[in-house]
Amino acid sequence: MVKILRRHGDRRMTAEIEAELCQISPSTIDRLLHPYRRLGGRHPFATTKPGSLLKNAIPIKTFADWQDDRLGFLEVDLVAHCGESTEGFYLTTLSTVDVASGWSECSGVWGKGQERVGGAVHRVRQRLPFPFLGLDSDNGGEFINQHLYTYCQREGITFTRSRSYKKNDSCYVEQKNWSVVRRLVGYDHYSSRAALENLNRVYDLLRLYINFFHPVMKLVAKTRHGAKVLRSDVNNGHETFHAATSLA
Repeated sequence: MVKILRRHGDRRMTAEIEAELCQISPSTIDRLLHPYRRLGGRHPFATTKPGSLLKNAIPIKTFADWQDDRLGFLEVDLVAHCGESTEGFYLTTLSTVDVASGWSECSGVWGKGQERVGGAVHRVRQRLPFPFLGLDSDNGGEFINQHLYTYCQREGITFTRSRSYKKNDSCYVEQKNWSVVRRLVGYDHYSSRAALENLNRVYDLLRLYINFFHPVMKLVAKTRHGAKVLRSDVNNGHETFHAATSLA
């Protein structure tokens, strides 16, 4: 931000202030800005409406339950392209990730209707290089509905859901929502047929770049040494170690 302020001619950004700002830790910045963020600025929107009719028929699967290394079990989520407001019509992206391999697929969706989302799930299934064995979603009505439930039963796909208000249960796809969809598409509002067509053109190219040229790292173990935690990751079959942030 210092470079941006200097580039736009902010005369208050002296060398002394710049030096002080660069010494502040991220946690201190968050604490100092907390009262101002409540007054305005961008906030995450909750566009998911709970679907309750089939909850008893679809079992819950949490983050701790992902012990299966078999390919084909996908976490899925819907990313809204609504801009600054959730009112009116807007496009969405079906974001999916295979838990075992990290293989990621995205598909633009015209709105978030049950049949549209179900059609996007089928398109993703057709592009996977391995059988589609399981689907795990949040509790939104765009997933928890008779249309998708019947499709999974008919095709022999295991259908599970996460716990309500527990985003860590869907941590694999939540990470892809940011690293794949938001970093590329951003937070703008899209609502036209042309935007949907171009969005899917981008995803057709992006899937090859992400899945064949980006490494995928998975946490395999944690080891504590005093106040620090060493994470042992696997990156394309090679084991690497990283020091986590000190637990102050």
